[in-house]
Amino acid sequence: MVRKNHLMMLNCKETAEMLSQGQDRPLTTVESLRVRLHLLLCRGCRGFSRQLDFMRAALRRYRDSD
Repeated sequence: MVRKNHLMMLNCKETAEMLSQGQDRPLTTVESLRVRLHLLLCRGCRGFSRQLDFMRAALRRYRDSD
C-alpha cells in the first residue's frame, strides 16, 4: 500500500531540507523524485540547489588546495 504522504508535492521548506540532507547522505528514490519534481516547478529552489552545489565545490577546492 502506498502512503499518501509519498505522493504529495514537497513545499519549499521541505525541499530545502531534502537538498541539504542530500549533501550528507544519498536520498531515497522517492525523496529524489519528489525533490526533482519540485525543482522543475520552482525557480527559487533551483537557485538554492545551485548555491549549495557551488558552496560544496568551493569548500572541496579549498580543502584540496593544501
